[in-house]
Amino acid sequence: MALTVFITIALGYFIGCFQTSYLLIRILKKKDIRDFGFGNAGASNTVASFGWKLGAVVAAIDIIKPIVSSLILDQLVLSQTIEYRPYLMMLNGLFVILGHNYPFYMNFKGGKGTASLFGIMAVISFPYALVGAAIFVLVALVTDFIAMATLSALIYFVGLVIFKGMDLISIIIAVLIAAQSIYLHIPNFKRIFDGSETRISTKYHK
Repeated sequence: MALTVFITIALGYFIGCFQTSYLLIRILKKKDIRDFGFGNAGASNTVASFGWKLGAVVAAIDIIKPIVSSLILDQLVLSQTIEYRPYLMMLNGLFVILGHNYPFYMNFKGGKGTASLFGIMAVISFPYALVGAAIFVLVALVTDFIAMATLSALIYFVGLVIFKGMDLISIIIAVLIAAQSIYLHIPNFKRIFDGSETRISTKYHK
């Protein structure tokens, strides 16, 4: 079992470390995405700093990462350990996000993992992932803040794991995923409260 957990964690982390926005902007623009916009490496900052087309590519790949990792994990271990499937899948997803947020080759300064969150939702249930995406878009349009849309998605995600009747360890992992994302978004929430946070309508226009 210890080997299974190790494979689950290592696979998730190293797939998460494929830092799409950082690598794409390095290759295409010869720049570091972290030197622009919000200062992080993720889909939202790519949109804000380099436009919707590149941002959409980044978001799509970041969403796919947990799905690919889960499929590989399924072939390696989960098909032989059905009883452990729920929490191993969630653990794998957690480490995909940690790899995305804290890639070792970027001095552990990456993104915030929001796009990959939807990938984990898709692994749990694709139709419910679409509902989560719709909620994200709706809240983003209503509030005009990505951070608020992310918060709504995190709440929905934890609720989804509970609603699907997943085991206690899976629920704890879902809460950990939400907690670390909220922690990374604390500066955004502070700026919202003091009125200095950039609105979607003014930043995402390219």
